[in-house]
Amino acid sequence: MRTVAGRSAALLAATALVLTGCGQGGPGGGGGKVSGGKVVLGVLNDQSGVYADLSGKNSVEAVKMAVADFKKKHPDSAVNDIEVISADHQNKPDVANAKAAELYDRQQADIILDVPTSSAALAVANVANQKKKLHINVSAATTELTGKSCNKYTFHYGFDTHMLAFGTGETLTRQGAKNWYIVYPDYAYGQDMNKSFTAAITQAGGKVVRSDPAPFPNDNFSTFLLKAPKLNPKPDVIGTMQAGGDLVNLVKQYNEFKLADQGVGLAVGLMFITDIHSLGVEAFSGVTFTDAWYWNFDEKNREWADRFKAKTGIRPSFLHAGNYSAALQYLEAVQRAGTDDSEAVADELRGHEFNDVFARNGKIRAEDNLLVHDVYLAKVQDSSEVTEEWDYEEIIATIPGEEAFGKVEDTECRMR
Repeated sequence: MRTVAGRSAALLAATALVLTGCGQGGPGGGGGKVSGGKVVLGVLNDQSGVYADLSGKNSVEAVKMAVADFKKKHPDSAVNDIEVISADHQNKPDVANAKAAELYDRQQADIILDVPTSSAALAVANVANQKKKLHINVSAATTELTGKSCNKYTFHYGFDTHMLAFGTGETLTRQGAKNWYIVYPDYAYGQDMNKSFTAAITQAGGKVVRSDPAPFPNDNFSTFLLKAPKLNPKPDVIGTMQAGGDLVNLVKQYNEFKLADQGVGLAVGLMFITDIHSLGVEAFSGVTFTDAWYWNFDEKNREWADRFKAKTGIRPSFLHAGNYSAALQYLEAVQRAGTDDSEAVADELRGHEFNDVFARNGKIRAEDNLLVHDVYLAKVQDSSEVTEEWDYEEIIATIPGEEAFGKVEDTECRMR
């Protein structure tokens, strides 16, 4: 009887493991099961502050669109119970750290997506590494995510400071903007942007006359703007590395002080379609910048943008499209792996080559988990050229991904 009872207990235990997904198919296994019976996608971002418009709650909607499209493509997939959850990290790394742990542990998120603000992104990447759960970062720019702070559970998706600097900084310097004054937000992203732009400008034969850190977030840039014409030599351009609401405030004040009339131009390190829409094309007319994706680039992009607008009422920024793509490619990796086990899905993502609505000629580098894809040099149109609301950009050139992003042999990543 003891033998029979022991066998029965073992059978019940094995059954429980299969039903809960904690056996071979649970985290760390990779045996073809979905843990907990469903896949949970967590979106962690700024839903109430300076980055809410460019990503925020509408990135949650983009992820939900990816889930719907995945289910439509794979109606008979075992990966059919998919949940999307979200949280607001308020652009604070300590809050991001706590929210990430909560999403992974209490809400059983298999992956965390988005996470703007580089300091917050680095905090989440650390939690992902500790928990052995996946994080695909779409909205932070720091190269540290695929550099010295890289780990095998964190992927960087969409853009980084190297891509922005060697698109915009190098191009404008070669076009004649030889002397620069850089104003950057004083946290990881801004510091990285200052470093990357300085390198790109110097490589192109230019000079950074001065660079100053500014508080983040900030609504008053007068101290920096009024200083610019008095510098020696006087800068050809102010390179602003702010984004979202901070960028809108800086540009508004730049125009109020009429610095263009004093011979000091404006170069924008990072800009989104939502920034242009918020302040109007007149404020940015003629500004050249690097864009990771544009909604009206071709029919494929426009068709998806039409669907997005029907759900949200706005045209998508490249972060909205990036979150859609990241969620879709993650689900496809789960489908290929036959499990949501982090190790197995990461193996499916690393080295994967694909084309979708966001990434053209996309490849996730196995050496550092960086998505390399084509990006674009864009110019803000004059108001007289705008024939449709939200169609504010002229794409000047396509920059191949291998040129836009840093070389793999230069990466500081030591995957662990």
